[in-house]
Amino acid sequence: MTLPDQVRQSDYMDFAKYGTTARFNLASSGVLDCQLSDLDLTLDDLALHGPNAGGYPPLMQKIADRFGIDVGCVVTPGGGCSFSNHLAFAAILSAGDEVLVEDPTYELLTSTLGYLRADIRRFGRTPANGWRLDPEAIAALITPKTRLIVMTNLHNPSSALDSDEAVAAVAEAAAKVGALVLVDEVYRELMFRDGAAKTAFHPDGNIVVTSSLTKAYGVSGLRCGWILAPKGLAYHMSQLNDLFGVHPPHVAERMAVVAFDQLPSLRARANGLIDANRAAYRQLLGQHPRLEQEVFDQGTTVFPRLIDTDVDAFVETLKAKFDTGVVPGRFFFRPDRIRIGLGGNVETSRIAMERLAEALG
Repeated sequence: MTLPDQVRQSDYMDFAKYGTTARFNLASSGVLDCQLSDLDLTLDDLALHGPNAGGYPPLMQKIADRFGIDVGCVVTPGGGCSFSNHLAFAAILSAGDEVLVEDPTYELLTSTLGYLRADIRRFGRTPANGWRLDPEAIAALITPKTRLIVMTNLHNPSSALDSDEAVAAVAEAAAKVGALVLVDEVYRELMFRDGAAKTAFHPDGNIVVTSSLTKAYGVSGLRCGWILAPKGLAYHMSQLNDLFGVHPPHVAERMAVVAFDQLPSLRARANGLIDANRAAYRQLLGQHPRLEQEVFDQGTTVFPRLIDTDVDAFVETLKAKFDTGVVPGRFFFRPDRIRIGLGGNVETSRIAMERLAEALG
């Protein structure tokens, strides 16, 4: 898919900012925002000014220690996972470079690649395969022109989980033509219930990982995102960021360090919300005859197909008559589907699901 004109906006982000005003909201893919009191902050934890050469060292060290890697492989540009993706793409790609991107995918990924004038080609994830990667099929699409392969894990929008072995198989195929693989692992943070953080990144490999605290812990306002990359590439990304954001607000970096210390309690809070909402979804909508779907045991999103339904018209009716919001599947290149979030307030999420079931009939 070649985009002849440079993309200068994200239709999905426009929807996310202005189209999700329903009282009963199932459109959010993240965990309900926590409060400052949940971080157990003190004034001694905060400062307006601090070191800003190449990142805030205590924050970078927290991330490096968490994944057992050298701090030189960590980039902390701020802006959450979305800007981490943008910076990584910009550092890796030149205009016209061929990029393979999963389908369906998160629209902001393709919009950003379009803005950078990449030559976008797609590889499929299918419900018949549980939305999981097919490394052999991806390898068959790689050409000598391929510069980058882009995927999410957990998959956004379905919440399917791919094994590190599957990702490694894609990376091995990419390496044969000198290509890199970027894995957005922002939803993988939801999997670390036992506290052990895992990643597909290896310092001597060709995998670049992006992630953040924004989706899994209810601290999206901190915009704490990071990139894990081989040292030379990580340094290049850090230097390139001087042309974009220079460095994040230091007070947010300091608060992010505190948030890392509170991850066990933030994770427990998130697990309580997600587990209750998934149980409610399975009870109220899991067997609905108008929904074709797979509800996974992980993740904050479900991606059902609406049978014999004009999805955009249904979404508008759902909002207008039932004051309930979901995300139209067209933002993931699947116009016959909707994405439903499971990370919200338990009481209002259940009401939203009841209203969605009533609207479906």
